[in-house]
Amino acid sequence: MVRGHILFTFGVILLLLLAWFLVKELMIIYVSALFAAVLMPIVNRITQLEIRGWRPSRAIAIVLLIIAVCFLLALFFVVGLPPVLRDLNQFSTELPRRIPVVVNKLKDLPLANRLGVDTIASRAESALTATASYLVVSLPNWITHLFDILTALFLCIYFMLEGEHAYSFFLSLFPPTARMRLDMTLRRADQKISKWLFGQGLLMLILGVSSTITFFVLHVRYALLLGFLMGLLNIIPIAGGVFTIALAAIVAALDSWAKMSGVLLFYLVYINLENAYFTPRIMRSSVDLMGLTILIALLLGTALAGVTGALVAVPTAALVAVLLDEYAVRRDS
Repeated sequence: MVRGHILFTFGVILLLLLAWFLVKELMIIYVSALFAAVLMPIVNRITQLEIRGWRPSRAIAIVLLIIAVCFLLALFFVVGLPPVLRDLNQFSTELPRRIPVVVNKLKDLPLANRLGVDTIASRAESALTATASYLVVSLPNWITHLFDILTALFLCIYFMLEGEHAYSFFLSLFPPTARMRLDMTLRRADQKISKWLFGQGLLMLILGVSSTITFFVLHVRYALLLGFLMGLLNIIPIAGGVFTIALAAIVAALDSWAKMSGVLLFYLVYINLENAYFTPRIMRSSVDLMGLTILIALLLGTALAGVTGALVAVPTAALVAVLLDEYAVRRDS
């Protein structure tokens, strides 16, 4: 009996060491499985389509889904991406020249000397130079990230094809008495995660389109780039919105304080409209997490895995919340 406990302890230690060395690979596997679980309802709906008595198999449904995604990506790269890249190029070229203009405007404000405007401007220029150098030096790392993305895509496809077998094997590791309860709990978590990602994607689209239109109406420079970033980074709750609205306000301030006020007013109105109308209706039966839980999840996810960790932080928090609600929460009878 003692020998068995010793062997079990050594086995757990070896598994933890292995997980430490393979943390990147495990993250890729986890993200792939997460998105496969989200996409499976779409695949199942495609398999239910009937065309003259013929229904597509799961493999054909996955191929059709891949074709649809590739078509949307091609449409984006051909139609939507060139204007965004043009705005990005102009922004990176003009920003260093526009900083002195902003500095002169800031000097006219009260208490500007006490705020150290010149020091802030010099640090901003140094940060821009360091960022440009970092992008050049880190180019090989971006190529590695591209390889990781392709690996995750292939794993996602295999999870959709053979995920049920892997899921059944995972459940078989538990006693029969606990298997059904765990299965129901994980399926409930899967529904919450799927609804959250779908709702988050819809919120990203609404914010991206509305902000782009607003920036065009206000004649803000690089409207397409800023609108694209507003929608894209909205997948990172709270932090993504704060970063993009700060960037948009700075760009608008390069022209006038009135434009910056218009940008901030738009975001203030939108965030209240989102909290009061869009989020309750789109996320009505979704993750239902407290704001503090989301902030802690984002903090931990970013610390553990950077941008990737931030992307999967909220769905992971939803999974953990469902597991805790089922197995740890003690309710008064």
